[in-house]
Amino acid sequence: MTLPTPTPDARAVVTGASSGIGEALAAELAARGHSLILVARRGDVMAELAATLRAKHGVTVEVRACDLSDRDARTELVDELGKRPISILCNNAGIATFGPVAQLDPAYERAQVELNAVAVHDLTLAVLPQMVERRSGAILMVGSAAGNMPIPNNATYAATKAFVNTFSESLRGELKDSGVHVTLLAPGPVRTETPDPTEASIVDRLVPDFLWISSEHTAKVSLDALAENKMRIVPGLISKAMSVAGNYTPRGVVAPIVGAFYKKLGA
Repeated sequence: MTLPTPTPDARAVVTGASSGIGEALAAELAARGHSLILVARRGDVMAELAATLRAKHGVTVEVRACDLSDRDARTELVDELGKRPISILCNNAGIATFGPVAQLDPAYERAQVELNAVAVHDLTLAVLPQMVERRSGAILMVGSAAGNMPIPNNATYAATKAFVNTFSESLRGELKDSGVHVTLLAPGPVRTETPDPTEASIVDRLVPDFLWISSEHTAKVSLDALAENKMRIVPGLISKAMSVAGNYTPRGVVAPIVGAFYKKLGA
């Protein structure tokens, strides 16, 4: 099994492509010969990335500056993708908040649900019928080990990733023998480079360096897993530990433990 073969008309779509895992996925796909549509809010950043990928790999790279958390703003993109030959969709864009949900901005929490869950659903439904009709396509869902368990002080994020995790694995059942691959990526802490100590976030300070994985490694193993149509790829020690804890530890036990850690992030 492999990823769809690159063709001049086909496009691989990567959301959240302006940084982190999304940027790395775009670079890895371009290196494998796939022409791209990059989606994120920061059009200027993506334009620079697009120019680099065109020059380095000779592929076509289109940029769509879009706030996927805004239903009206993403409607045009959803309509476009439904009419274009999309070979690969990487649903990567996402945001997270930390702290007691009652103390967080309701508008931002709603935007988080729209981006992390509803936009994933919209984009998937936009491209899935054509993939099924062609009997060829691949969808990478960026979920999280956080979606396997209740996480106080990270409630909205954990809930949205639970949706992505379940949606992804449910789709696999519907798409068996269809020729369409669906793989769930559930990563742990990922970063592109080690930050300067003076600029390190609380997450950088709380998570030891050896537990971080690079965005480049994450992108490569994720696309390899998608090519093999694996159900789930879980890179990194923390994500593996969280997956085990979420699947095998009673929720009444695990919730207070992880909640205490995430409370520090909210602080």
